[in-house]
Amino acid sequence: MSKRVDYFFSPMSPWAYLGHERLQALATDYDATINTLPIDPAKLFAATGGVPVAQRPIQRQKYRISELKRWKSFLRSPIIIEPKHFPYNPNLVSLVVVAVANTYGSDKAMEATLSLMKGCWVEDRNMASPDEVKKSLENCDLNGDELIELAANDHSSKDLERNTQHAIDSGVFGAPTYMIEGDVFWGQDRLDFVKRSLEG
Repeated sequence: MSKRVDYFFSPMSPWAYLGHERLQALATDYDATINTLPIDPAKLFAATGGVPVAQRPIQRQKYRISELKRWKSFLRSPIIIEPKHFPYNPNLVSLVVVAVANTYGSDKAMEATLSLMKGCWVEDRNMASPDEVKKSLENCDLNGDELIELAANDHSSKDLERNTQHAIDSGVFGAPTYMIEGDVFWGQDRLDFVKRSLEG
């Protein structure tokens, strides 16, 4: 029987970007479905004791950069370690992913999410800008104007709030987090355990 991965993430997260294509590959290999659940990181952190990057002690900020460099090298990723437009307000990109998932399903939401993530982490663009969001969506053969309009409606906002509350209620405290049959795996460095769960 096919398993489902609940994928809690913020499109702004470099760690989500580093794990995104690997998660998709695992889902393909093990015939699993991915439930794309973008969340509001500020609300998640406020509820679970997390701290935004700029507010963390300098030691933690430096270590984060070191870890990103290690993973960039290990994965041979094109990720830009310190993009010009990070952090940015992730509200628009998160709501757009909600709108894509609601309108076109999870597979298209995964594709759009990757394009939106690359906007910041590979192409060094300001993904808080509606024009830049539209470019990323159009790279996936999606109508950017239509989806930005859908992202602005109450339904999308309520779904983003619902995703965030679902994350909090499920014991999630950071992004990305992958949940399979109630088991929580935090961070792209736990994808080996996600694989073992899908194998079982």
